[in-house]
Amino acid sequence: MKITNVKVELFDWTTEPWKTNDHTQFGSTVQLGVVTVETDQGINGNAFLGSSRVGANHHAPGLIEFIKPIVMGRNPLDIGAIWQDMWKMNRSVSTYVIAAIDVCLWDINGKMANQPIHRLLGTYKETAPVYSSTAYHETKEEYAEEAIKFKELGWTAHKIHPHGNPKYDIEICKAVREAVGDDMKLMLDSMWAYQYEDSVRVGRAIEDLNFYWYEDPLVEEDIYSYKKLHQKLDIPIMSTEYAPGRFYGMAEWITEYATDFLRGDVPVTGGITPMIKLCHLAEGFNMKCEIHHGGNSLNNVANLHLTMAVPNCEFFEFFPCTGANMFGLVEDISFEGGYVQAPTKPGLGYEIDWDLLKKGHTATLE
Repeated sequence: MKITNVKVELFDWTTEPWKTNDHTQFGSTVQLGVVTVETDQGINGNAFLGSSRVGANHHAPGLIEFIKPIVMGRNPLDIGAIWQDMWKMNRSVSTYVIAAIDVCLWDINGKMANQPIHRLLGTYKETAPVYSSTAYHETKEEYAEEAIKFKELGWTAHKIHPHGNPKYDIEICKAVREAVGDDMKLMLDSMWAYQYEDSVRVGRAIEDLNFYWYEDPLVEEDIYSYKKLHQKLDIPIMSTEYAPGRFYGMAEWITEYATDFLRGDVPVTGGITPMIKLCHLAEGFNMKCEIHHGGNSLNNVANLHLTMAVPNCEFFEFFPCTGANMFGLVEDISFEGGYVQAPTKPGLGYEIDWDLLKKGHTATLE
């Protein structure tokens, strides 16, 4: 079995603009890429490339120039060997590009085996709770109203992306806790907004509010301050989402006691292949590895397969909980009563809505 072609088709992806803070904007019209790896046996693999913040047109040329020559003619079953060769190009292409090809290969392997990808990874569970993950809101009252909405739907966990202003972020957290009471798990993702001193102040405040975890209060390069913060606080700290080195940079965060959780996702970490290693690395230290959202629908599907294959990822993230990242599938991931189910069809197991996408076709790169 050999890979005979790799192509990226670009399509308009239009959503209402939204944001997570004053300087991180999403939506409007960006380019969604559909990556296809074709084989001589007619079994093809697909992945989505690009997010509602950075479109596929930023990534696709590098995929064709640097990665396609590496994979052409290879056996798509040799996922590990192909990934290692692609990773050597991480100075020339983003991890999103490496991940897209890796997801295509896993999709092919699942179709060959007539099994969903999580079966190939080693299924651990068939269902997982989902947490609603907010976009930016202007007022603390809006944050509270959104949390109440999901609690009333039966969801058990909710994560806040606040303003990045320490004083008002504490007010938002207090308002949400007062609105939902004590029986809903709440998390705070401060999105690298604080200096060390403010990270301590906010951390102590949400400890008193019984928050479940404290995510990314400091920039990911600042392992020194994370170590100090970890010594000061009792609330579990989550970092490493964008930590340098991706999988290969994680050991230091564990051995230096700089985080309580590991964090990653398929596109940022570079594919299903390194992401399953990251989960197992955390498991070896009896740590959780919570999987971040994927930025588009098929990456979220890939994340879902990983979630079902490991014991130490408690939740599936629905971000933003307005559904703005859901596009391009005939039927997207569904959440009933605050839970998500394991895919049951071969490969990724979700059908691309080609009829919808072709209405906005802009280019094909081969």
